[in-house]
Amino acid sequence: MISAAQIRAARALLGLDQRRLAEAAGLSLPTIQRMERSDGQVRGNLDSVMKLIDALERAGVELIGEGQLSAGGGRGVRLKSLSPPGSLSGQTP
Repeated sequence: MISAAQIRAARALLGLDQRRLAEAAGLSLPTIQRMERSDGQVRGNLDSVMKLIDALERAGVELIGEGQLSAGGGRGVRLKSLSPPGSLSGQTP
């Protein structure tokens, strides 16, 4: 599916705030906020998650699942490992 970190990264790449993403997806701002607070995979009903994914894809984001290759072949960003957020060295303190 999609993770909260992917939503935040996609918004950053697109230059969207949560309100504009909510409008583009036809969802409420609290729904987007709740999805972004999820641990790991996004919590929410399937219809809302699909609306969010569709909006991000329409805006030009390719969502890449764990272990998948990018079909687009363009530039992108992907986590190499699950380092703690904010860790620049990749090592836990």
